[in-house]
Amino acid sequence: MKIVGISGSIVGSKTRTAMDYALRTAREKHEDADITLLDLAEYDIVFSDGRDYREYEGDTKLVTETIMAADAIIIGTPTFQASIPATLKNIFDLLPVSAFRDKVVSMLVTAGTAKHYLMAEQQLKPILAYMKAHIVPAYVFIEEKDFNRKEIVNDDVRFRLERLVEDTVLYTDAFAKVREAKDAEYDF
Repeated sequence: MKIVGISGSIVGSKTRTAMDYALRTAREKHEDADITLLDLAEYDIVFSDGRDYREYEGDTKLVTETIMAADAIIIGTPTFQASIPATLKNIFDLLPVSAFRDKVVSMLVTAGTAKHYLMAEQQLKPILAYMKAHIVPAYVFIEEKDFNRKEIVNDDVRFRLERLVEDTVLYTDAFAKVREAKDAEYDF
């Protein structure tokens, strides 16, 4: 199973802190999984210009091909101006419309206040659904007060992140079995 974590911003540390915790949990509990972190702050990604993702070069090609090869994706995003960051939206724009078909996608969202908790429901989930993702219904919303010195200090948040990882893996396994059964129906 290939799991890709996307830390969807080029600024700040909270989303990366939460993603590190989630992926560390995944590595500890699922040693057989191939787990990759794509921290968008560490890549030089060009703006989408409508080309097929395989036609790009450098970091852009690496990031998009890594995402396309994944079985499961955990998207971590901060909330900027009550929305997702442009860097994350650009990733979606670089990918084909059906990029997440047969992929399980889960989310963790960081924000300064509880006022932004619906951003995932009203913006991120519709984009993922449009791109054909199997969306893990429960996402983890983390507020500013849940962090201190680049550490998660809220036990409930840590528990919810662990549950998010488990749900992501369980959904991925379940959808793989469904696909296998569906493929077995064909006699060629």
